[in-house]
Amino acid sequence: MDLMTAREAAELWGISQRRVAIFCAEERIEGVQLKGNMWLIPQDAQKPVDARSVRFQPKTPAAAKPFLKWAGGKAQILDNIRMKYPVGLGKTVTKYAEPFVGGGAVLFDILSNYNISEVYIGDINRELMLTYQTVRDDVDSLISSLQSLEEEYLSADETKRKELYYQNRNKFNELKLEQSEAIELTALFIFLNRTCFNGLYRVNAKGGFNVPQGSYKNPSICDAENLLAVSKVLQGVKIVCGDYKMSASFIDENTFAYFDPPYRPLSASSSFTSYAKDGFGDKEQIELAQFIDKLSESGAFVVASNSDPKNAKRQLL
Repeated sequence: MDLMTAREAAELWGISQRRVAIFCAEERIEGVQLKGNMWLIPQDAQKPVDARSVRFQPKTPAAAKPFLKWAGGKAQILDNIRMKYPVGLGKTVTKYAEPFVGGGAVLFDILSNYNISEVYIGDINRELMLTYQTVRDDVDSLISSLQSLEEEYLSADETKRKELYYQNRNKFNELKLEQSEAIELTALFIFLNRTCFNGLYRVNAKGGFNVPQGSYKNPSICDAENLLAVSKVLQGVKIVCGDYKMSASFIDENTFAYFDPPYRPLSASSSFTSYAKDGFGDKEQIELAQFIDKLSESGAFVVASNSDPKNAKRQLL
């Protein structure tokens, strides 16, 4: 059997050598052989259908779902939260606000299933909100950047993946300081979210993202179909980077507001206060509770999630 290298196959098929390596690793080329670190491919092998080309034109539109892994995400308990939705949601209650949007499990459930005229989402995490804006406003460029990151990462061996992860983490932190390059910063944000340990977002005292690499064999870095669906439902959504109190001017008696703040830790050992460098402690939790009380008194429909704060200091209760 006459064989060719991955480089020769790439030239023959008009694609990158990395893409050929992915086809080989996924066993999508009949008769392919791995000799040492080199893929050898039958010269009469046919180029596999590239699944990326069909992601942009799904036969049936998929419902938008969270495109980020997020600590404390609500996808697993969404059925319980749905039971708290106001009866008139989508009819008499036509506005929705989520000032701690995070991964947006509740947001996408509501956008996909209810007729909402105005939507407000916010968070103090600048990079998170920039990511939502980029998905809404320039999803095609974002998908292109993510596909390149995914192709390079998935075709690399374990040692190279580790090197790529920390190179990209350093680049992300550099771009954060420059506060520019929205597409590249957003693509790196999603890349790190999909490849870091448990999808955590944690920063150090200087605001630098410092989560180590996770152990994933085949992480989904670019889900183009879902990103397109998310971009569609985000059209017209007001996206705000800032404190939750900025939502006060939006929320009225026709609004359903969902608050999912950083949880108060159940014990000192479970503390996770580095989501933002300034933290969200007992004082902030009490101020949020007072803010929610005022919204409820004004006629807004409010649901809030939090941990069970039985260990709170008595003087704070």
